[in-house]
Amino acid sequence: MKSWLHRAAVPLGLAAFVALLAQVPLLRNPNFYFTDDSAAQFLPMWHRLGEQLLAGNWPPLLDNDSWMGGNLAAEALFGVWNPVNLANYLLVAGLDDLALSAAVVKTEFLVLLALGVYLLCREYGAARWASAALAAALPFGGFTLYFQASTWVAGLMAFAWVPYVWWSARRSARGELYPLWPFVFGALCVTNGNPYGVLGVCAVLFGLLVEFWLRKDKTALRRVLLVGVCVAAVVPLVFLPLLGASAVGLRTGKELFNVGQLVPSLTDLLNLSLPSHLPGIRAFNPSAYRMTVPATYFAWFVLPLLAWLDFGVLKRRWRELAAVFTVAAGYLLLSLGPSNLWMFRWPLRHVESLFLALAVLTAVLLTAGLRTDRLRGRVLATGGILLLSGYLAFSAWPKISARHLLSLALLAGLTALVVLAARRGGRWTGRLSAAVLCGGTALVLVLQTGWQPANADVAAYKFPASTAQLHEQFAKRYRGTTVQIADRGLPGPNGENRDVLFGNMYAAAGVGTPTAYTGMGFKPLHQALCLTFYGGTCRKAYPALFQPTESGASLADLLRVETVVVQRSLFTTPEQKPPPIPGAKVEPDLLAGLPEPAYPPVVYPGWRVQESNDAVTVLRRVRPLDWPEGRLSHVSGGVRVLADRQRGQRTELVRFTRSEQSGGKAELTFARLSWPGYTATVNDQPVAVRNGPGGTVVVELPEGARSGELRLHWDPPGYKIGIGSALAGLLAALALCVIRFRSRRGTAGDGRFGAFR
Repeated sequence: MKSWLHRAAVPLGLAAFVALLAQVPLLRNPNFYFTDDSAAQFLPMWHRLGEQLLAGNWPPLLDNDSWMGGNLAAEALFGVWNPVNLANYLLVAGLDDLALSAAVVKTEFLVLLALGVYLLCREYGAARWASAALAAALPFGGFTLYFQASTWVAGLMAFAWVPYVWWSARRSARGELYPLWPFVFGALCVTNGNPYGVLGVCAVLFGLLVEFWLRKDKTALRRVLLVGVCVAAVVPLVFLPLLGASAVGLRTGKELFNVGQLVPSLTDLLNLSLPSHLPGIRAFNPSAYRMTVPATYFAWFVLPLLAWLDFGVLKRRWRELAAVFTVAAGYLLLSLGPSNLWMFRWPLRHVESLFLALAVLTAVLLTAGLRTDRLRGRVLATGGILLLSGYLAFSAWPKISARHLLSLALLAGLTALVVLAARRGGRWTGRLSAAVLCGGTALVLVLQTGWQPANADVAAYKFPASTAQLHEQFAKRYRGTTVQIADRGLPGPNGENRDVLFGNMYAAAGVGTPTAYTGMGFKPLHQALCLTFYGGTCRKAYPALFQPTESGASLADLLRVETVVVQRSLFTTPEQKPPPIPGAKVEPDLLAGLPEPAYPPVVYPGWRVQESNDAVTVLRRVRPLDWPEGRLSHVSGGVRVLADRQRGQRTELVRFTRSEQSGGKAELTFARLSWPGYTATVNDQPVAVRNGPGGTVVVELPEGARSGELRLHWDPPGYKIGIGSALAGLLAALALCVIRFRSRRGTAGDGRFGAFR
């Protein structure tokens, strides 16, 4: 018991330390973890997913009330097959404050990432103190903290599992861990739904293949291959729905071009230790010369300690470290690559994986000990490195020279303390060095979050964080399906969050609306209402909503719209069309023939003004909609509906009759988007499903069907194939465990972790 506690003391202390550091950004900015995509996309949808789970809707693959953003299986980034994610969604649903929820979940994954880095460094023979120092630094690297943790949390959640995949796959290949563990960690990474996580799994497994091939260890090589096949079997479950929905999506992923956006230069990557360096990388503001955050910062001690490291250890252990070299080289090339490469856009996203490999190498070098001979030469070399770093930072932005000088002074002082610990520390050298390295990480974090308390390179929505406040402010005013004719960024008298919301925030407010954030879109509805990826519209969407469609009913009727919110400034501000997206296909403008609407909006028959203020006019349907228990919106051909009932989000049952004298097509239209994967039966006989106006679901009854039941059901494309493939991967991993157990080659005995040695 005492031995186990001794081994676990360092990782437990590391977890507590990282969890504490994760709260530092909140001292200056309580919404640090609740901004940009985290606010507009992830947190509100996590809350909705948690509510769905509590209501018994599992797996939560579809959310009809989120419309374009509701194909959760195809969106993939929500990781609806990942059990850790689902547990966190339940947690978020139980908390009122979305900003607090964001801080809790992101702290969890920063800690998970740190522990994974620690295990990986230990696997390559690094000492506890060195492993802990690098594990504490990596989660607070510039890109990981300011982009992944602050905004693009799906990337953080996937990346956090990559070190575990690497660690467990290598230990399994060496016979010290059962193959089930790399399969589990690989599946957790893949089911997060982030393609960069899948790329990370491929990269580390390929690196291990190179390592064991160079070491001529055929047994380990075979084990890595077999584990890789098992993990690959999970991929169809996550990404087949995305590929299947691409026919109606706006993003096909078939892109190869370079506009320089979020593409770091080699100079930016070389200056990875100076806290004040703001790289000259083009972000999302076309008029900005540089980034506002230290996106290429890694750890303060990597460059200053270069002159004191014994690089001979890398030469002596190059075969053993071949996987690390392979991963580092691959991600260096990707980090310097084109802005768009297939589904992988913005090369800056690869930087943290490059830093992961560098963390392992640095931990190995630190473990070998600092060389303190030829003291004068090493001091001069360190001074030269610091001066070069300072010059590069000064060149990037001379205006903040005071910050650069303070950073240089801090790095010089901390480096001197590390060298002093190496020369005078004796048996306490490791602990003293770790204290300085980790203490310096904390000091730098305080400095950086003081200088840059928020990432100004991304959108700051400033949404209300309280779900109770959102319900009070919006759900009671906007009942039923609500179409919002508004756009983000337009001037308003009291801010946009009083009367309109964007992204997925209406999901947290309990309002069903096409105003939702989507990573892939839905082309027919996008064209019908000129919807943007964050739920904004153009002014012509208002008359388009009430124009008769080919079915004779208006789009408002087919979508079962009950409330329309019209933003005043959208109609009183000159319309500015967004610049074209490079490489994107130009779609025809279906709204070109509609009249230019004015404000206040025309009140169409069947509607009334519910309220009007200096920001919006809210219109309400006069008569209640038919069939309130389902999503049926329109019938034709003499059909009489006896009952329409929705079962969960994916199934709908309609009982109907049809008069003998009725002629023409008998069609039923549903207020659902016709995502690929819908099937329908009438009295257990399959019937066709087609796209209606705006991409609604239309089912035509067979000519001889005079009564009966229509069953409409949706499964994501490849649903059964994906489940079968994932189960096959799990069974194969279990079979490998049985074989390993029976062959008695596993030195771990019972598959225990045995890693905190």
